[in-house]
Amino acid sequence: MIEEIDSMKNLQNEVGRNARLVGRILDRLREKGKLNEGVPLENGGLIKIELNHIANETVKEHFLEIANDNRILAVALNLFHEEQKKENPMPVILVSKDVIMRVKADTLGISSQDYLSDKIKNYDALYTGFITVFVHPSTIDSFYTEKHLPKSQVPELKETIDIYPNQFVIFKDSFGSNKSAVARYNKYTDSFEHLYSPESVWDVSPRNVQQRMAMDLLVNDSIPIVTLTGKSGTGKSLLALAWELSKVLDEKVYNKLLIARPIVPMGNDIGYLPGDKEEKLKPWMKPIYDNFEYIFRNRKTDTNIEDVIAGIKNIEIEALTYIRGRSIPKQFIIIDEAQNLTRHEIKTTISRVGESSKIVLLGDPEQIDNPYLDATSNGLTQVVEKFKESKLSGHVTLIKGERSKVAELAAKLL
Repeated sequence: MIEEIDSMKNLQNEVGRNARLVGRILDRLREKGKLNEGVPLENGGLIKIELNHIANETVKEHFLEIANDNRILAVALNLFHEEQKKENPMPVILVSKDVIMRVKADTLGISSQDYLSDKIKNYDALYTGFITVFVHPSTIDSFYTEKHLPKSQVPELKETIDIYPNQFVIFKDSFGSNKSAVARYNKYTDSFEHLYSPESVWDVSPRNVQQRMAMDLLVNDSIPIVTLTGKSGTGKSLLALAWELSKVLDEKVYNKLLIARPIVPMGNDIGYLPGDKEEKLKPWMKPIYDNFEYIFRNRKTDTNIEDVIAGIKNIEIEALTYIRGRSIPKQFIIIDEAQNLTRHEIKTTISRVGESSKIVLLGDPEQIDNPYLDATSNGLTQVVEKFKESKLSGHVTLIKGERSKVAELAAKLL
């Protein structure tokens, strides 16, 4: 509704931005015709601001309160009744992301649909970044002997079209032995290569095959966009932070490391916090400091971990709120809890990446605190699906929890 859009246009958040965007779009369409009569769209549709079917009497019989949602339902119901009187009635469909609105429409006999253009089609088939292929044992032997394996020499993959750049393949013996190999597909050479996976980096060691894959992506500077997803406790943040320290402090490939996360609370918000920016951000950034504390556990120091990090001048921990407008060259960037970002927010974030920088997006699409997002519509899921065909990106879904047996059990059962 126009009044509702107008009431939200001054909000300094994603809702306000969308309200202002809708206003600008309607203003441009107004130049092409009268919105109350309908303006043709480029895709063949027609957009119209409805003024003739706004009576609330029909809806009052079912829902007494005249809320904005019910006023929208009234328009849909009045249009539906008018169409039913015609010889060839057109379908009336209410499209809304509001689940309760769709339920109300169903009780009134109006067809309703979710808004699907911002969702991936099938979350259960979300790209995991790896596949398992059963091959002749001689293929595995050749891979270890030659240090690489041309795709043309894997007959089992001839029928497989969708091998994406930097996708991992777990080769297993088709005869059932324990012989196996893990490789990453190089689109440039059309071949499979060995993983670069050292025993440890900053005392953090890979504990399973997916963590080895993640380390291979993190160490590879020719892959500037990396996404790591997985349930809580699978080691996403720890691996990324360990390699970030190695790349910046040891190898000096990047000038600075930047860690950011969105400010989205789990459960009830604790309200405004006292203090300066650093003091306000400290509760939100505590998970990052916990990981740093684990990494520095074997380095003897009596100093608080937060003071240690503050003393390292090329480490910056920031709220994602402040990233807009920045250009970030030659930095290793980690965005934690990226599943709480919308597609627009994650586009804004990635577009900040400057020359010679690397960005790593971490998160669990099934653990979302943003009330306007779900597993299929959040920005992280969108990046995983839309970037999988790019040679500049790589992805791995981490499966096994490594934090503790309790954490893994909770992730599975709850």
